[in-house]
Order: sequence, then C-alpha cells, then structure tokens
Amino acid sequence: MIIDGKQIAEQIQNEIAAEIQNVQGRKPCLTVIMAGEHPASQIYVSKKLEACSKIGIHSAQITLPNDYSECALLETIKRLNLDDAVDGILVQLPLPAHINPLKIIHAIDPNKDVDGFHPLNMGKLLIGETDGFVPCTPLGIQVLLQRSGVEVTGKNAVIFGRSNIVGKPLAALMMQTTPGGNATVTIAHSRSRNIKELSLTADILVAAIGKPYFITKDMVKKGAVVIDVGINKIKNPQRKSGYQIVGDVDFDSVKDLCSFITPVPGGVGPMTIAMLLSNTWKSYQNKMK
Repeated sequence: MIIDGKQIAEQIQNEIAAEIQNVQGRKPCLTVIMAGEHPASQIYVSKKLEACSKIGIHSAQITLPNDYSECALLETIKRLNLDDAVDGILVQLPLPAHINPLKIIHAIDPNKDVDGFHPLNMGKLLIGETDGFVPCTPLGIQVLLQRSGVEVTGKNAVIFGRSNIVGKPLAALMMQTTPGGNATVTIAHSRSRNIKELSLTADILVAAIGKPYFITKDMVKKGAVVIDVGINKIKNPQRKSGYQIVGDVDFDSVKDLCSFITPVPGGVGPMTIAMLLSNTWKSYQNKMK
C-alpha cells in the first residue's frame, strides 16, 4: 500500500484550521528567518508560509542578505524571543558559511523552537518528556505510521542515517514508551558493516541517508514498512526541467515487496510541514494557558 502523505497532512491541517477558527483575538504566529539566497530554501519557505495562510496561522518572513552578520542574526532572534505576538521561530537551514548554525539554534527560545532542534527540546525527547517540541520530520513519520494503522510496538525499526534532523530524534521517538513507540531501533550509517543484513531485519525501514536509490529490492524483506525521507535531485533529460526528485529508495523495484511504502514526492515531505504547523499551534496553546 502506498501511503499518501499529502492526504494525511491535509487532514491534520484541516483539523488544526477548525480549532483556530474558534480562537478569539490574536491568532497563532510563525516567523521564518531566511539568510542568503538558497534556491531550495526559498521554495521550502514559500510552502511553509502558504500552509500557514491556508489554516489561519499568521506568518511573517524575515529575509536577510547573504553577508548578514552572525551577531546581527542573534540580535534578530533575541527580538523575536521577546515578542509576545510570536509563537514560533524558524531559522531556515542551511545558513551562509560564516554563521554557526548551532549557535543560532541555541539562541532560539526553547518555548518558540517549533523546529524542535534546541538542546532543551532534544533532551526532553530523549528522556521521554512530552511538553517539548519534537523535530518535524521524525514527528511526521510517527504520525504517518499511526494514521496509516502501522503498529510499531515490538517491531524492529532500522533507520538509515544518523543526522540531528532525522535519524537521532526519530530513534529516540520510536523507542519511547508512548503511542507510536516501543520499537527495537537500529541506526545504520556510513561506518556500519553488513548493511544489507541489517536492512533485512527491518519490519520498519526508514531511509534518510541522502543517496538516490540507496535502498534496493534485495535489502527489503517481504511485508516490511518502508519510509523514504530522501529528497534527491537527479538528471532526467526526458523531463521538461531536465531533472527529477527521487528518494533514497528504489521505489519501483521495492513497492511490491512492502506492506506500506511512502513515495517521493508526496510522502514524508507534506507531513514535515503539517508538524511545523502543529508545533506552532501547540506553542500558541501553551502561551494561552
């Protein structure tokens, strides 16, 4: 079965929109900061702001020049931290080379860190506290599995990729003693041995390694659930644009083996945006208590 991430994301957004309609007074607000002229970032930011508009979240974009100083960016974040009308702050990555992304992430108020990357929120995730913000892509994967009726408890989950954005937080999320957790988790990476053997143990296989078609048919056991997080741009002369977007999984060869599989595009991507909106709504609710 192909999991339609776009459809599930739309359901979630409609649910949030229905709740926001009942809000009296100030609406939730997300501010996105983009430094530099990164084409892919411009597309991502545009999609996030459009999604906010559709469900009633007020959004603002701060666009900064490529030579904007790290010190000035920290001051901008400080100002937003102190602004009671701002519920969520998102700094779009990557940043220009002269800016330390960790320093920027650390500067965001953890209570407005709707990307979920601040060390305080990461720490809460690791120890199982639920009042922090979970990074959007891992949270989107968990919700995607839950809404597709995939049971995670007791399953072997193999995650390809150990990034701070997907691999590490997803591993922490899937091993928690909460709904959507209780899996036995293995993280595979560039130094892992016996990759194929590891992959074949997976009841739930998550590919987040950033290599097109890395997961092939001989690496997936029959009946496995395959979640493809990869977004890779490859050349395709047959396309008008000259390229196409593919995942980390060789979808066409793997799909008939799986019980569930996510496509690229249209799988995890829309869920990431839906979880950003959900985190912003959560931040607003926390402030209104």
